[in-house]
Amino acid sequence: MDALLLSRIQFGFTVGFHILFPTLTIGLAWFLVFFEARWRRTQQAHWLELYRFWVKIFALTFGMGVVSGLVLSYQFGTNFSRFSELAGPVMGPLLSVEVLTAFFVEAGFLGVMLFGWDKVGPRLHFLATLLVAIGTTNSAFWILSANSFMHTPQGAEFVDGVLIPQDWWAIVFNPSFPYRLSHMLLASGLTTALVIAGGSAWCLSRGLYCEASRSALKTAIAVLALAAPAQIVVGDFHGLNVREHQPMKVAAMEGLWETTRGAPLVAFAWPDQAAQTNRFAVEIPKLASLILTHELDGEVLGLSEVPLAQQPPVLPVFFGFRLMVGLGFVFVLLGASGVWTWLRGRLDDATRLQQAFMLATPLGFVATLAGWIVAETGRQPWLVNGMIRTADGVSPIPAASVAVSLALFVLVYGLLFAAYLYFVFKLVRKGPALPETHLEAMRGARPGELLIDEAEPQGAR
Repeated sequence: MDALLLSRIQFGFTVGFHILFPTLTIGLAWFLVFFEARWRRTQQAHWLELYRFWVKIFALTFGMGVVSGLVLSYQFGTNFSRFSELAGPVMGPLLSVEVLTAFFVEAGFLGVMLFGWDKVGPRLHFLATLLVAIGTTNSAFWILSANSFMHTPQGAEFVDGVLIPQDWWAIVFNPSFPYRLSHMLLASGLTTALVIAGGSAWCLSRGLYCEASRSALKTAIAVLALAAPAQIVVGDFHGLNVREHQPMKVAAMEGLWETTRGAPLVAFAWPDQAAQTNRFAVEIPKLASLILTHELDGEVLGLSEVPLAQQPPVLPVFFGFRLMVGLGFVFVLLGASGVWTWLRGRLDDATRLQQAFMLATPLGFVATLAGWIVAETGRQPWLVNGMIRTADGVSPIPAASVAVSLALFVLVYGLLFAAYLYFVFKLVRKGPALPETHLEAMRGARPGELLIDEAEPQGAR
């Protein structure tokens, strides 16, 4: 393998590892806003218990996201220095604005969230929680704007071999950006809802922290029931946008080799890119055209429209797309089943539903990774679609150096992830319940005035 392929694998591995953590923190931040708002409004102890438990998971996950995210910025210089030279005037300001307007807000007010209960008033503490949630969403805004520009570039032109901004409004709000942002925010909400639902179902199945777990499960089910169908609708609009601007990516997603009117939906196949055909294909006539063009005889471009060297790798795009879509419908089913069981008042004893939520806990992450594989692999062979090829953006470094750094990344990230899981499970074993002294202190206290750390007995630390 040459330096180009190894650099792509390394960046793909590190960004895939990193995306796990922002996906959870973006959604979890808004859950924390809801939990604290409910605590302030009702003064019911279990809402505070939920907040105090999940804010620790949030802080741990936020830290992992920061550590893994820094590496990505360095790789622009180490592995893709030519890309930084060619596109730096566009990408640099977008990523810098994210740090200045989003990351600093998150990092600054996170301290108030974690340690400010006995140092600031209740309103300021809630404001800190809200600003952290806004910061995480704002961070996603700028990162996805930069990423979307790479897929659907506009507002910039090459001047003396360098991509120079001409219209920042067009750059930021490029054609695919609204769909990518909506898609990612919904994915974060779904992922977080599944994590909270899985943990709450586990507690309910064992009769632990029932009031807190029941409330958390209902909140997660509500988010799941609303976000899962919305994600399918947004996904459909996103697909239409991709067909307009990146037709070869759609062709790879559909496993379509020849331009076809009334194109069938390939439910299953084994794409053979060398032979430009599908093996063992199971097809539904005309359905791909109906979905992509909203016409039974609509024309869908095939991969044969471009030379083999300009086609994206079909196998990961084809199967990644089916995995993502299949899980999306699973989430719809889980949300509908949860609402039905909730309305019947049987969440506590719905054993099979609880087991389903427990099994589905990691599936939001799986769907998110599948979606990113489809998006980023489907963009190949371009770094900036139609403007900068991936081969033209790689650094002139030996393949052996990239191989060594890739091996080190796999090793270090593996250890970091193991440590992360260890501390998460340690928090889970401790559970969300506050010590009895906390509950006694809450009687008659206004929301936000409870001195949690001072009330906690030394042995519970």
